Amino acid sequence: MGTAGMAAAAVRYLRSSGRPVEALPRPELRCVGADERAPVEGTEFRRVLGHFASGVAVVAAAAAPGEAAPAGFACQSFSSLSLDPPLVAFMVGRTSATWPRIARAGAFCVSVLAAGQGELCRGFAVSGGDKFAGVAYDAAPASGAPRLTGAVAWIDCTIHAVHTGGDHLIVVGRVDALGTGTEDAPLLFHRGRFARLRD
Repeated sequence: MGTAGMAAAAVRYLRSSGRPVEALPRPELRCVGADERAPVEGTEFRRVLGHFASGVAVVAAAAAPGEAAPAGFACQSFSSLSLDPPLVAFMVGRTSATWPRIARAGAFCVSVLAAGQGELCRGFAVSGGDKFAGVAYDAAPASGAPRLTGAVAWIDCTIHAVHTGGDHLIVVGRVDALGTGTEDAPLLFHRGRFARLRD
């Protein structure tokens, strides 16, 4: 299933659950022709964009009936989107095995990681296995999704819209509840390494 098909399937599922979902019209797509050069080489794209420091978060959803553990993944591409209504967004690779589980849940909680949670982040960055084994969390108040202990902030959301974006999906969440946690500095990611704020 292509990117547009995955987004459409997610929107259809969410609409069938009665949740409000908006979808943008499908954009016109153009492939690079055989006689054309791709405008940017992939490794150079990663190298240059790696200079943009970002926070790190875990996006998680509660376990569905019959599932042994919740679903979650580490995410650098999380951001605020709108104040009125309160919306946030994150991007996820369309080949992600975790995203379909979050889409089925229809809701998620974002835990913004603290500077000392680098190892926890690495655990959520790998594919497969029970990422929540040994991880302390409680249930976010609106969605029941995992809210990680020790995070600097948490944002509890309902999936509002899903858009296509190349090899990723752009997921928009409507904020139902949010709050702060520990007073620690946030975990940062810059040029392929974890970093922290310094006075």
